[in-house]
Amino acid sequence: MSIKDPNSENFKSGGNTSTASDYVTPEKDIGDSPTEDDGMPDFGKAPDGGIVAWLVAAGAGCLFFAALGFSNSFGVFQEYYMTHQLQDESADKIAWIGSVSAFLQFGTGAVAGPLFDRYGARVIRPAAIAYVSGIMMMSLCSKYWQLMLTQGLLMGVSMGLLTLPAMASVSQFFDKKRAAALGIAVSGSSIGGIVFPILLAKMLHGSSLGFGWSVRLTGFIIVPFMLFACATIRARLPARTTTFFIGRAWKEPRFTFLVASTFCMFLGMFTPLFFVPTYAVSRGMDATLASYLLAIVNGASTFGRVIPGILADKYGRMNIFALAGLLTGLITLCMTNAESTAGLIVYCIFIGFSSGTIISGCSAAFTGCSRDPREIGTYIGMGMAVGAIAVLIGPPINGALVAKYGGYLQMTIFSGVMCLTGGFIALASKLTTPEGITGRV
Repeated sequence: MSIKDPNSENFKSGGNTSTASDYVTPEKDIGDSPTEDDGMPDFGKAPDGGIVAWLVAAGAGCLFFAALGFSNSFGVFQEYYMTHQLQDESADKIAWIGSVSAFLQFGTGAVAGPLFDRYGARVIRPAAIAYVSGIMMMSLCSKYWQLMLTQGLLMGVSMGLLTLPAMASVSQFFDKKRAAALGIAVSGSSIGGIVFPILLAKMLHGSSLGFGWSVRLTGFIIVPFMLFACATIRARLPARTTTFFIGRAWKEPRFTFLVASTFCMFLGMFTPLFFVPTYAVSRGMDATLASYLLAIVNGASTFGRVIPGILADKYGRMNIFALAGLLTGLITLCMTNAESTAGLIVYCIFIGFSSGTIISGCSAAFTGCSRDPREIGTYIGMGMAVGAIAVLIGPPINGALVAKYGGYLQMTIFSGVMCLTGGFIALASKLTTPEGITGRV
């Protein structure tokens, strides 16, 4: 039986030509991949470092920067559409473009995860072409239905086919440092959430470029990041050739508990991204400064995705995920107590840090549900797909509460309670593990 050299060209290529007998380890520690004694093929330990593994994480970070970072700038487009090509449309109708896009980012994971498990990183390349093409077509749009098709549908589906495989790829290369690596990768979206809104606002309002060339130039900036991601992201393990979806996952208590907690957290955590600027203006903050609050939220979430990820690998991924939900719920409940400019800035820092942990935290938690590392993409994708429903309905529910009561208190109570509920469900999911409620899991 041969031993696979981790420095060999075939190992680095991420191809699917390897077999279980190519990966042999002399010993097994807690947290390693399943072995043949467990009834599973032995793929050896994840590298947990090295140039190839960190290049995969860096590529995923670039992909999140280019995809979700651009998506986080929808507030800039919302304001521009209302005063330009869609000025005859209502604000809530325009907002559906961003809501549909956000829903598809996560909902497409139900397909993107299994596709990665079966075909590897090849699924990323056509999605990257479709995404950049969507940006270029978006620059030509002047009607509502055109923007819904490009920015809402095409780019939303493309982002789902990009980001879910990227997370699965990182998970294959990291085990003991998995949460930290995922946090670093997902933090790319936070950095993009700072850069793109400011960049677009300057081009759209502070230059003579106009909508078309502002969007096209943004697309040209995104291209090198996409090329780097396509060149570096790869699969470490051979393809999974069993059923496309994994139905037995829904019979596993740990997975179903985590799905329920993710749904509840997603239902409440997006409140700041949609309503903090308008709430700040209602408290007398200058509209220009209020528009920068989202950049503050995204900046803080960068640290909220990296630092808790490092702690999760030491103190337990489910522990940090549950803590993120509880803290986000408590901080959301305090939103209406932030009345001054200084108070709102401090609030945005805290809510950005805590909510930033949820996205990377739930991804890391889902990876622990699969005993076969070749199924990680499918588990993450199916879990995120359910959370996508919450992403779709959460903002309209909050908007309806604001419209009905004429204030923000009821909205923060609803969102805060949902995040707290998700945090407690995540804690309860630990009861399904051998380590129990007090374990570092």
